[in-house]
Amino acid sequence: MTQVELLAPAGSPEALDAAIAEGADAVYLGLKNFNARMRSSNFAYSQFESALRALHRMGRKLYVTVNTVFQQREADRLYQLLKYLAGLGPDGIIVQDLGVITMVRENFPSLKLHASTQMNVSSANGVNLLSKHGFSRVVLARELSLDEIRDIRGNTNMELEVFVHGALCVSVSGICLFSSYLGGKSANRGMCTQACRRYYTADDVGGYYFSPCDLELFRELPALINAGVRSLKIEGRMKSAEYVGAVVSAYRLVIDNLDSGEDELNEATRRASSILRNDFARPKTTYFFNGNAGEKSESPDWLNPDQDGGTGIPLGKLIKIRGRDEDSWGMIKPAPMSVTVGDSIRLHKASDLDRVSHKISTVEGGPQGTKWISIPPGFDPGDMVYLIQTKAMTKRYPAIIKGEHSARSPGRDKAPLPQTDNVKKSAAPQGAAPQGTASKGEKVRGKKGGGKKEDFPDGFYAMVSRVEDLYVLQSSRPVKAILLYRRKLAKLLLQPGIPFPPKDIIISLDPFFPQEQANELEEEISVLMENGFRHFIVNNLGHFSFFRQQPDAVLVAGPWLYAFNAWAWNFINRSGADYCVSPLENNRQNLEKTFLRESGAALSRSKVFITIFSRPRLFHLRRDLKALYQFENFAGGKNEAFRLVSSPSSGSLVYPWDYFSIADKTPFLREAGFSRFILDFSSSPLKKGEYRDIMESVNRGIPIPGTNRFNWKNGFYQSPGVG
Repeated sequence: MTQVELLAPAGSPEALDAAIAEGADAVYLGLKNFNARMRSSNFAYSQFESALRALHRMGRKLYVTVNTVFQQREADRLYQLLKYLAGLGPDGIIVQDLGVITMVRENFPSLKLHASTQMNVSSANGVNLLSKHGFSRVVLARELSLDEIRDIRGNTNMELEVFVHGALCVSVSGICLFSSYLGGKSANRGMCTQACRRYYTADDVGGYYFSPCDLELFRELPALINAGVRSLKIEGRMKSAEYVGAVVSAYRLVIDNLDSGEDELNEATRRASSILRNDFARPKTTYFFNGNAGEKSESPDWLNPDQDGGTGIPLGKLIKIRGRDEDSWGMIKPAPMSVTVGDSIRLHKASDLDRVSHKISTVEGGPQGTKWISIPPGFDPGDMVYLIQTKAMTKRYPAIIKGEHSARSPGRDKAPLPQTDNVKKSAAPQGAAPQGTASKGEKVRGKKGGGKKEDFPDGFYAMVSRVEDLYVLQSSRPVKAILLYRRKLAKLLLQPGIPFPPKDIIISLDPFFPQEQANELEEEISVLMENGFRHFIVNNLGHFSFFRQQPDAVLVAGPWLYAFNAWAWNFINRSGADYCVSPLENNRQNLEKTFLRESGAALSRSKVFITIFSRPRLFHLRRDLKALYQFENFAGGKNEAFRLVSSPSSGSLVYPWDYFSIADKTPFLREAGFSRFILDFSSSPLKKGEYRDIMESVNRGIPIPGTNRFNWKNGFYQSPGVG
């Protein structure tokens, strides 16, 4: 019998019932905080405890999602949650924040760690680093091919989990700032508004340019299992119980026939296809599974600009409205599927500014085959209606959670600071950054005590994306130049006449590091090190492996490692980074709570770089979209302007048209003890006039016109009741 786990989502108790009844071996669910689906109903403590007991009696497994980043002020609540979970014994916790790793290893070693896909682990290098830190499983990034998954399996002993069905993020896993940039609702905090699925216009033509189809790999299960994948994961904690039940039943059917004859497997696959045909979700794709995801095609099968970004079967547009309160009615033309009381629909504003789900309470016949159906208030003629579930689909499953039960609850403990050497813990205030350099029994790679101050003198650092831009920087020379890594960079930097010597250049590695690039990147870093380049910004966990045998390298943890708290820094520092760059969506309050003024502290403010000017990378697609989309500029429905930059070497990157800037705040930041600042010009070729004007504003400490503050002032959005 093929040994593989079918892992299903449980966004509600009803979805849990459906998943188990249809044959899931395990489920994953979230509690009320610190999980990446804060908009799903999630589980109360009593429900969770009852589910855990019931599933363990049945021989099934339950994993808890603790897969969001946390701020310094939230450390106590996270610690309390972890202590609560450790006392109950779920089969694993799925995590993103590096600080959770530190907190678990030092306080709750009985908890089994699974790396969330939000960690952006896409290489054996990253998998093996996590293995050394006690992880038992990694959920791989979704943008990998079968060959890459197979290659990772051949270079690690870690359990691998792979998404096989459900909604896709258009961005590379875990490195999207789009929703956060548009209103503080961060994907890293479980608050994603799916801004990528909205309607955008370019050159007066509109479309859903960045709304991908849904993943479907049930036909590929034999290949995945033969590649060594241990767990097959279904996405859908925001989906209905009916959806979860249908998808689980289809995949269960195929898995149970993998060891049967070819005819039996083909029949099971045919039946699974029939089950999934009417799942009311988006059209399906295998995404990157077979390699280049349509790289040579002008129209890949996973993007269709004409396709609405939502789910459901189109019933047409509202043609009339009556009533404007809770008793609103809408008229629709004869539809491809009839609707009845109890069916669920989704209404989509023609302006693309709102989408609302609704269960139909009344239906009346209208003239010429039209129907009046109940709708929520606020919709108008021209708005679209989609059928997302029929009453006939409703299926009653045995309840896993039976009756009301009392439950434990997290206590009121204070989170102890990370373990440190050499310096007394009492020297640091509660909730502040750690004072030492490494956890007990571990050593920091490289020089004793980490990097030296002269590695990175105080002042301004300028980041560019092209070697040619280094010449522009000479007009107002920064302390050092930061150059974004791209393929064949070593060859360009070793040419004669480069205006900055190696000691004055920092190489910033790309946050997306797929398995296919591992050998090339390792060779190029080795060449750069041999030629005097020793300063690197690492943005992916897999990058650390390239410097284990390079004691002269000085590493900076980049913003994509999300050091939002002292525990994350502790992990990063122990992995080999001597400095870090504050995350781009960070805010001043959290920055000052996390970093200490004391110069002797491991995470003093002298160790941190702050980006004060940038067009942030909002999201990153692995595929070059130039053949599909001929435009560079596009706009949203709220007068937002964006840029699409595509190339064969880096895929496609989306930036806002306006810059983020807190450059005028540098005098105050200096007073607060911060001393290193990054001006990021990497989103486009740097022009001399632009650079001159910006540097003049920076040096004078005045606001730069046409810029915004991102999350700097207001911080992350907090939902009501969460905080």
